[in-house]
Amino acid sequence: MTTRLHRREVVKVLLNERKDLLVVAGLGSAAWDITAAGDSPLSFPLWGAMGSAAMIGLGLALAQPRRRVLVLTGDGEMLMGMGSLATIGVQKPRNLAVVVIDNERYGETGMQRTHTASGVDLAKVAQGCGFKFSRLVRSKGQLIGLRKSIHHGPGPIFAQVKVMAEKIPLVLPPRDGGLLKTRFRRALLGEPADLD
Repeated sequence: MTTRLHRREVVKVLLNERKDLLVVAGLGSAAWDITAAGDSPLSFPLWGAMGSAAMIGLGLALAQPRRRVLVLTGDGEMLMGMGSLATIGVQKPRNLAVVVIDNERYGETGMQRTHTASGVDLAKVAQGCGFKFSRLVRSKGQLIGLRKSIHHGPGPIFAQVKVMAEKIPLVLPPRDGGLLKTRFRRALLGEPADLD
């Protein structure tokens, strides 16, 4: 039998003692997950732009090469933006990690099965695109190793973490995009970020 983790526990482990880790969360469940783990001004949850979380993370990693950047997203969004894996593989940012929380479902539109439920292996796709570290994660022990890599290992890092397909209560981040942008820029760049 295949071991499946609980998505909120996965995110809580990955963000434990996050310090100054910059986090971009994909549309939907990933944004709820990072908020449930503890809202932070260094988190940027997306309320739209499905399929773009990895590219936003890449831009952030390139602009802030001394900061660690984690993209947390779902399998549905990653399937929509698979081309971003090739771009990240070519750019090779050493400070970027992309973690796909894979419940094999489109959670925001009714829990329809995604292609990962039929065997699409995103970790192998990322490996083929040139990611330095690419893993399929199914156990808590592997998750602890992944956390260490995210915080200290050379990137680009990719992990496809298999989780249960479960409906869990929403924990919503602020809905105001302007507020999210401003607080993230201020936390990242300091007060001068307010001078536009």
